[in-house]
Amino acid sequence: MLPFRALRGCLSACCVAILLAAAARGPAADDTGFVPLFDGKTLEGWEGKPEFWRVEDGAIVGQTTPEQPTKGNTFLIWRQGLVDDFELALSYRLTGGNSGVQYRSQDRGDFVVGGYQADFESGPKYSGILYEEKGRGILAERGQRITITPEGQKVPGEPIGVAEDLQKLIKPDAWNELRIVARGNKLQHFINGQLMSETTDEQPDKRRLEGVLALQVHAGPPMKLEAKDIRLKRLKLAAGRKKLVLVAGRPSHAPGEHEHRAGCLLAEKCLDAAGLPLVTAVYAGGWPADPTAFDNADAVFFFSDGGNRHPVLQSNRLAQIAALAQRGVGVACLHYAVEVPKEQGGAEFLDWLGGYFEPHWSVNPHWKLAQPQLADGHPITRGVRPFATQDEWYYHMRFREPADGVTMILTAVPPDATRERPDGPHSNNPAVRAGKGSRETLAWAYERPAGGRGFGCTGGHYHRNWADDDFRRLMLNALVWTSGLDVPPGGVVSGVTPDDMAANLDDKAPKKK
Repeated sequence: MLPFRALRGCLSACCVAILLAAAARGPAADDTGFVPLFDGKTLEGWEGKPEFWRVEDGAIVGQTTPEQPTKGNTFLIWRQGLVDDFELALSYRLTGGNSGVQYRSQDRGDFVVGGYQADFESGPKYSGILYEEKGRGILAERGQRITITPEGQKVPGEPIGVAEDLQKLIKPDAWNELRIVARGNKLQHFINGQLMSETTDEQPDKRRLEGVLALQVHAGPPMKLEAKDIRLKRLKLAAGRKKLVLVAGRPSHAPGEHEHRAGCLLAEKCLDAAGLPLVTAVYAGGWPADPTAFDNADAVFFFSDGGNRHPVLQSNRLAQIAALAQRGVGVACLHYAVEVPKEQGGAEFLDWLGGYFEPHWSVNPHWKLAQPQLADGHPITRGVRPFATQDEWYYHMRFREPADGVTMILTAVPPDATRERPDGPHSNNPAVRAGKGSRETLAWAYERPAGGRGFGCTGGHYHRNWADDDFRRLMLNALVWTSGLDVPPGGVVSGVTPDDMAANLDDKAPKKK
């Protein structure tokens, strides 16, 4: 952490927050917003077949030789996230053969990738084109502006230039600068500052709006690719779409409980199938390793352990989420993720969510919903019927005072027996005991005065409850609403199968420390 020196007594809280956020996020963005994806020393964050990939003299090297050929194209895949709308910049040098950068592509296993490729080669024909690996082939040649119609026809637009003239701007056997800009369905390739091709892909069953990023080593004659200064800048999503980042915490309970990863992936699958203008990105295992994870997010959802183990409390990440909330990014939390210590995170959660689980005030009994009621007329409750699941329903939340902008989405009356447990930081206290027979809030929504939305729900301990159509619809509606989209009139319709419910479960309970 950089030392803070007083200026006329103190730095403003705003300045401190900015500095803390910068220190917490890992690799820093440069003045243009680009974040490095390669440390210049190791392949950390990247994965490929080790016989073809290494780091040498500050560059990623992909190489085939007569003694070590590849039978098919093989790829070095960036494993820290997927790309959607973005700019990518890098320097490359190619000795022999053909290569390229895959983006918004599909990982087909065994380091085989299919999808969009910004092509470059040592010869005079392919550098700058858009090629679809294992797909439609060449989509736009160098010098072309192409629109691909919904039926798959390629319609030329005004030419960029003559392919042979543009080729003269590319340095053979030397370092060149590649830049890719992908915004919505418009894809642009630049080499050494010159636009080389531009494609608008309007074919809905073929185009891809998100996927993996990778470097290619091509089958055929021996070749050597060198790539360095690899930098990514995420762009605000185009065409009215929104982006939801789902952060799944690490395993912490017995199988079937606190299934953070399985729950997030199930929610993602349902949202993706709903046909909404919502892009989702799930990061499992706690805080994302991707240094750009939140850069173009419209909402962030935490389903994780809370308390002192909450992901936002590590490495001063509160400041990073505070910066997102300040620019209107929604924040939603499920189950244990609604809890943070009062002294570290409590004030922030009141600002972001409108409420939270406060130790020594809120409680965490297991009980079946009794007399449930849903907020009438709120978008989150559209199409949701009252449901009565057995869960670890926390209650007696701490809310903003006054609670302007807070809507109590789901309420119920806990059994009096849940108020009779011994006092403790989570189990009971005099204020809870005094409320026997009272209706309690279990899920709530918050509209921040300065913009942005928050949502909290205390259920979710048992993974099986995602199979309840109404609980699941409540959660999906809430994630759509928190992202800033309109919830469909009947809510988000989804269905899950037993296979869906069994997918991505943690293999076994974590070992107790």
